[in-house]
Amino acid sequence: MIKIKSATQIEQMKKAGALSKMALRHVGAMVRPGVSTFELDQLAEQIIRMHGGTPAFKGYGGFPGTICASINDAVVHGIPNPDMILRDGDIISIDTGAVVDGWVGDNAWTFFVGTPTPEAKALCEVTRDCLKAAIEQAVPGNHAVQSLAESHGYGVLRDYVGHGIGRVMHEDPNVPNYGKKGRGVRLQAGMVIAIEPMVTMGSNHVSTGSDGWIVTTNDHLPAAHYENTVAITNDGPVILTTDAQGAWCSLQGGEM
Repeated sequence: MIKIKSATQIEQMKKAGALSKMALRHVGAMVRPGVSTFELDQLAEQIIRMHGGTPAFKGYGGFPGTICASINDAVVHGIPNPDMILRDGDIISIDTGAVVDGWVGDNAWTFFVGTPTPEAKALCEVTRDCLKAAIEQAVPGNHAVQSLAESHGYGVLRDYVGHGIGRVMHEDPNVPNYGKKGRGVRLQAGMVIAIEPMVTMGSNHVSTGSDGWIVTTNDHLPAAHYENTVAITNDGPVILTTDAQGAWCSLQGGEM
């Protein structure tokens, strides 16, 4: 069942969104060659707890981390690990969220580690632009659609989608990044959804690893993942995962 939020509730959700973005932005500023994904996870948890929040991911369904840290051909759900060291040329998707006053925020960003390949850079830029395009279409009476990625020859995941969000991480409806225009759930004012394009350089076929969490592309080509939590209002979409610096991060790791 889709849970419609009041204007007051949407306003309350901004606190969780802002802290989620703050944590994501600070983790991105720490992304550089030689850093472990476990160190990034520790920083995210420290920031969230320091500002009165609770990590939304830690313990959710048994997940052990505050962030999902997914490198190169890993699309989502990578478990932070002290032995997973970032290397120059990697790209890393950081997905994190905070709970504040019982409301959940959720956002993700793929960062460059050092100097990316031209192909990886283009993939990230297009996937980020897919998120922007989807948010622009998130208005009552319309539905979020995703065609930009395929126009560049990229794959769009079918197995994982965006979702409603509120008091819990995953609520109805599912928000797919594919499908035909005019079909699917019609958006209405008061809905709050996590829009998250997951785009692959090659095939959109993926597999789950032996740990039961990490999802990687079957062809081992890179993937990118960007996400914001968005409220649907009669005045247009409102990005709730927005901090003092805005809703968007730098693509380049090591920068605020």
